[in-house]
Amino acid sequence: MLNNITPHSRKTPSISVNDFLKSSLRPQVLVVGDSMLDVYVDGTVERISPEAPVPVVRRVSTKSVPGGAANVAANVSSLGGTARLVSFAGNDPSGNALARLLADADVTAKFMLGAHFPTITKTRYVAGQHQLLRVDHEEQLVLTSDMEDEILRQVELDIQWSDSVIVSDYNKGFLTDRILRSLISIATSAGRPVLVDPKRADFSGYAGATLIKPNRHELKVATGLPTDEDGDAEKAAAIVTRSTGASVLMTRSERGMSLFQPNSRPIHMPTLAKQVFDVSGAGDTVIAAVAVASSAGVLLEEAISFANAAARVAVSKVGTAAVRKNEVHSIVLTQEGLSIERGALVSLEAAENCVQEWRRQGLTVGFTNGCFDLVHPGHVSLLQDAARHCDKLIVGLNSDGSVRRLKGPTRPLQHEAARAAVIGSMACVSLVVLFEEDTPIDVIRRLSPDLLVKGGDYNEDEIVGAQLVKSSGGQVRIVGYLDGHSTTGLVRKSNGQLH
Repeated sequence: MLNNITPHSRKTPSISVNDFLKSSLRPQVLVVGDSMLDVYVDGTVERISPEAPVPVVRRVSTKSVPGGAANVAANVSSLGGTARLVSFAGNDPSGNALARLLADADVTAKFMLGAHFPTITKTRYVAGQHQLLRVDHEEQLVLTSDMEDEILRQVELDIQWSDSVIVSDYNKGFLTDRILRSLISIATSAGRPVLVDPKRADFSGYAGATLIKPNRHELKVATGLPTDEDGDAEKAAAIVTRSTGASVLMTRSERGMSLFQPNSRPIHMPTLAKQVFDVSGAGDTVIAAVAVASSAGVLLEEAISFANAAARVAVSKVGTAAVRKNEVHSIVLTQEGLSIERGALVSLEAAENCVQEWRRQGLTVGFTNGCFDLVHPGHVSLLQDAARHCDKLIVGLNSDGSVRRLKGPTRPLQHEAARAAVIGSMACVSLVVLFEEDTPIDVIRRLSPDLLVKGGDYNEDEIVGAQLVKSSGGQVRIVGYLDGHSTTGLVRKSNGQLH
């Protein structure tokens, strides 16, 4: 089952991406990490220097924007969140410029100022859409124990304000082993999820984090395993999960991104980008988008589809840039941007998107439901019969709470994730969705299937959702159960043998 990484302290129920995009929610995200100033010198090139075989750049304009953790915080704010930043800046003109830019972006920044270390500044010389040269002005930051104490005191204050924490690690010296270890401990104790954008070669320092977002190369370096193919990436992600306890979101450049969670099937999302002008800062946008959406109450799977759409906007811009919430809102989040494995357990929102896409392809959608506590030949016959009469079959599965209300306190025998995995493994099942209610009427109303299938000895007017489906032009099919097969009978037989 896909997990929601919304903090325990938040009482907001799960909402869809579309509901979040339409809402005025402002989730609060604390960003801790390495900040920098990105400077873009834009110019034109008309000749080669007579002094050396290099282009002569005639400067047209210069622009400065937040970079690194500062860019993450700026994206949190522009994507609909409220951001606080704990970071380092030099006591120099670049540090002053960075502070002004963050204030303009509505980010509350708490900088550890250092007289002996400069603000990290990356200056890029650009002609048209082509970057000609990058000049980095930086020194490896070395924190004293007193500086670490001050940083951790600020984190302890801000953690109570936050809904989630982003660790933006550019490996520039701000996130020492002590700060990283203490930061994750403080956040975990406060019930706040920790999302990490890593640059370390060893991910063990992120132990206790909720989610780690490496790119393909970073995951390869951290594990020593290949990551180009889906199966290889899954093995590498499993190593990280075992050592840290975190889920892994791997960004894959032109191939989109993949989510690997413990005890769940991978989810692979192809890129939505149509034109890629610049990938600078795209990773910052992704981690910010996941944190903002999930902190608002959006399920992790849907939060990542939101991040995928935000990444599309980010790479369509030249240079490091914050992505605005309304820019993401303009992108329709459908199955075109969400590659879900056959048989996967998905949210109702994701299932709706799939149905919309299938209908655009002219496919018919069937639906059936049940507890499926112990799968027996009767269940198999029902599902196979249903699948023969439609192109895509969605199975509604009673949640554990729903089963207890219907069957009694000793049921279910298997928890919902296990039941979903068994049903989803059948070749005839396209998707599985959970419902908490006693009946699937809300699921049927939202999916509006072309075919509703029910097993048993029913009259059509006794079937939940039958009239709803027929009023929309759909059909209802009743499939008789195979004699001698029922979960209740199996339980009674088992109890009798045990006694």
